Amino acid sequence: MRSNHRNLCKMIGMGCIITLTTDFGQEDGYAGVMKGVILSIAPATTLIDLTHNIAPQDVFGAALMLERSYRYFPNGTIHLVVVDPGVGTKRRMLAGRIGEHFFVGPDNGFISLILQKLKDEDQEFYSLEEKKYWLPFVSNVFHGRDIFAPVAAYLSLGVPLEAFGKKIFDPTLIKIPAPQVCDFGWKGEVIHIDHFGNLATNIRQEHLAGLGSVRFVIGGREINSFVRAYGEGQPGELVALIDSAGCLSFGVVNGNAQAELRTHLGDSVEVYLLQDD
Repeated sequence: MRSNHRNLCKMIGMGCIITLTTDFGQEDGYAGVMKGVILSIAPATTLIDLTHNIAPQDVFGAALMLERSYRYFPNGTIHLVVVDPGVGTKRRMLAGRIGEHFFVGPDNGFISLILQKLKDEDQEFYSLEEKKYWLPFVSNVFHGRDIFAPVAAYLSLGVPLEAFGKKIFDPTLIKIPAPQVCDFGWKGEVIHIDHFGNLATNIRQEHLAGLGSVRFVIGGREINSFVRAYGEGQPGELVALIDSAGCLSFGVVNGNAQAELRTHLGDSVEVYLLQDD
């Protein structure tokens, strides 16, 4: 299947959308400059900031954010991701398609979570080698501006993926932490801490289905309150629930679970099955 982004957009009756995910923050103007490059090439493109607050060099964090978000955009959307600790080195750069969504960024595993869940979807990836789709002068430390942004812009104008370089059959994948089955139930870890201090884990709702009564242990605290929403409980109460991404998460009613538990990414969480009397 030859993927022409412009033709796909026409088929589904939409304009061209590019989302941006970076670890640039908001202070330095890097993300804004990338937008300027894109709009200089493709001025009719709609640009959506997914987030620029990925922790520095946190490729897994970018992969998690992308997997949680991409499906809520129309088919044909281009997802531009620049979390690139290997910028300027010999790491590959790629543009690709998984199903009906397009992705541009360093070949460092930022698509790992999507590929894990959509491994049977039609997909194709190409290395970024054709310099006519880059800016004329390329900095060794800002490929987001000089390579990835213009490639995303040209892709939105209908340049086919195969024009950018050679086909890649082995995109880089990163290790994805998986929960473990234990004698007592499940053992997992914290994989995301949001703006509110809520703690998302790699234990999902399907892991808990049919288990009956359970209790949770995180940060040395036992939790028996399994609720439906962050506000369900007494103010200050530590609760467990399934979040909007289907993950077992922990929060404090009207408070901040991360601050209360002093939890960090990778900290363990345990789910114990309770014996029925």
